[in-house]
Amino acid sequence: MNIRPIRTSKDHAEALRRIEARMDAEPGTTEGDELDVLVTLVEAYEDRHFPIADPDPVAAIEFRMEQMGLSRKDLEPVLGSRGRVSEVLNGRRALSIQMIRRLNRELGIPLESLIGRR
Repeated sequence: MNIRPIRTSKDHAEALRRIEARMDAEPGTTEGDELDVLVTLVEAYEDRHFPIADPDPVAAIEFRMEQMGLSRKDLEPVLGSRGRVSEVLNGRRALSIQMIRRLNRELGIPLESLIGRR
């Protein structure tokens, strides 16, 4: 097992190749230990070089609406009036704590997605 830090895209590609070759390794074996270490190194490299932005609350709401086949009108009991739904979905009004709780409870949208960048 010759494991080195991942510093370049070439190192990253090589680590991914090695991970793929060891995917069937049994836990507790030399190959399984190498797989664990390589996955940890790749995750650290990817977190540093390919960060994922915080989710946008409006995008999360719209995504769930699409999944559930909901219209803007269907959000009125959750967010308030038709005007409030429009303001929220157009980014003119931030979600209140009460709205966030209702969206989480009634539509199952994760709290982390609703808090976002606002």
